[in-house]
Amino acid sequence: MPAFQDGDGGSILLARSKPNILYTQIVSSFLAYMPATPTLRRSLNLPLLVFYGVGTIMGAGIYALIGKVAGMSGMHTPVAFLVSAVLSALTGYSFAVLSSRFPVSSGEARYIFEAFGVRWLSLLVGLSVAVAGIISAGAIIHGFVGYFQVFFSVPAPVIIITITVLMGLLAIWGIKESALAVAVVTVVEVVGLLIIIGVTWDNIAMLPSRFPEMIPSSDISVWKGILSGAFLSFFAFIGFEDMVNVAEEVKDPVHVMPRAIGLAILVVTILYCMLALLAVLTLPADVLSQSDAPLALLYEHSTGAKPVLITTIGLLAVLNGLVVQMIMASRMFYGLSKAGWLPSVFSAVNARTQTPVFSTIVVVVLILILALAFPIVQLAQATSAVILCVFILINLSCATLCRRTGRYGSMAISFVGFLVTAAVMALQTYSFFFG
Repeated sequence: MPAFQDGDGGSILLARSKPNILYTQIVSSFLAYMPATPTLRRSLNLPLLVFYGVGTIMGAGIYALIGKVAGMSGMHTPVAFLVSAVLSALTGYSFAVLSSRFPVSSGEARYIFEAFGVRWLSLLVGLSVAVAGIISAGAIIHGFVGYFQVFFSVPAPVIIITITVLMGLLAIWGIKESALAVAVVTVVEVVGLLIIIGVTWDNIAMLPSRFPEMIPSSDISVWKGILSGAFLSFFAFIGFEDMVNVAEEVKDPVHVMPRAIGLAILVVTILYCMLALLAVLTLPADVLSQSDAPLALLYEHSTGAKPVLITTIGLLAVLNGLVVQMIMASRMFYGLSKAGWLPSVFSAVNARTQTPVFSTIVVVVLILILALAFPIVQLAQATSAVILCVFILINLSCATLCRRTGRYGSMAISFVGFLVTAAVMALQTYSFFFG
């Protein structure tokens, strides 16, 4: 056998039967110094993810749509928000279970594939989630326009184009930077809602006398209004499902993801229901429904002061939701591409920012098109419809996977979520076609 001397005077024997050993060592050493393919950076811990989730959910829905919900549900607006909260909590449980088991980007598509093994259905669900995020972002921008025009008389298209491009650049900058910005603005958003609750709190004294008005009767027309309001207010709860699409950027996602989803839904449910109650006690529903900046209207009515602070917070809240939707949709495209279901260019990660730049640019362009073409209510309703269909399948997937593994308690909760979301979708579809 030929021998080569090593640096210590020993010998390295190369057996003819193993001629690839030295080659393997050389290649391994060479690869150790080669730059690795850029990957997503795990930068999110539990507090950051909770803030990210609350910011995703709270974004623009409550700041821009509470008046529109009041116009549909009247004094039953708190009931409409409670219905939406139940829908969100049931489906949130399914997402918590699934995200701890499959902590990957394009989570929804992966969950469907694991449950049913149907590739086209998984791809359809993944694309639906991304499209819903893009439509949602289009609605969010309209919320920004409403609050911005309280200060400045600038044409809506100029505002839409400028803000969308700027927020797209932030999303490209980096996940940690984006998440920190979202966390800071989320704190400001919560403070804004607490301010509105504080300035309208005196109206809680009217609750005993007006509480009977809030109890829905068995009249079909009453429940039609409640469900229509719930369908629209459901848009204000959408966002917790977006959290699963940053799973590959979360530290210890198996344990952190379920906790963060539960905490985010709990926080927004408490704030939303309290705010909905105080809103209809403070102003008539038809007055609220006419405003494009309803929380600013509540503040001005209650204090007599110009709503400069609350309008500024509303602007920040809307921007927050916009950034998060951009991140979610781009990560969904990234995940689908990484799984081989979309062209590889969508999973290309920039070495410097460690973000999927091409996917983000595509998302920004699509958001611009939708925001410039459609009004906020249509976009919000379209988002709710698409996401509700996804939730039906996610709940069924969770129930199916839990049955296979013998987790019958979780299976029962997810199956109830499936039945409830399917029933709401069926009622809304019937109402849409048959009035």
